[in-house]
Amino acid sequence: MVTISKLLDPKLITFLGVEAREEALRALVEVVHHAGKLRNKEEFLKAILDRESIISTGIGLGVAIPHAKLAGYEHFFIAIGILKKGVDWKALDETPVRIVFMIGGPENQQTEYLRILSHLTMMINDEERRKKLLTLNSPEAIIKLFKNF
Repeated sequence: MVTISKLLDPKLITFLGVEAREEALRALVEVVHHAGKLRNKEEFLKAILDRESIISTGIGLGVAIPHAKLAGYEHFFIAIGILKKGVDWKALDETPVRIVFMIGGPENQQTEYLRILSHLTMMINDEERRKKLLTLNSPEAIIKLFKNF
């Protein structure tokens, strides 16, 4: 079973001073691209934006989980964006988003994807851990916070 901590990579964690949802999404896709995780940056970005246009991935509590599952990928990855200030994400609870978990991976591994989502949700629902995440200022400290997830 894959744990969240095994999917994290310091190169996929960034701190963003953006003003809007699409800006945040584009910036995170760039981070993933520069880390060498994308087969086709434009295809991945389009999938992320298309998904967002259907319904907001802002799940509440200041968190968004944009995601795309595409053919040709063998493994999942998670990029984390910590936003310096809250961004309107049209979230379910209307709370501005400050934490973004961008998930990408294979389209044919729905069970694994749901397992990742379940683990992320458990972490997000832990208010103390969620608040701590916003105080950290290094990718390594963020990865450490996920140690047992």
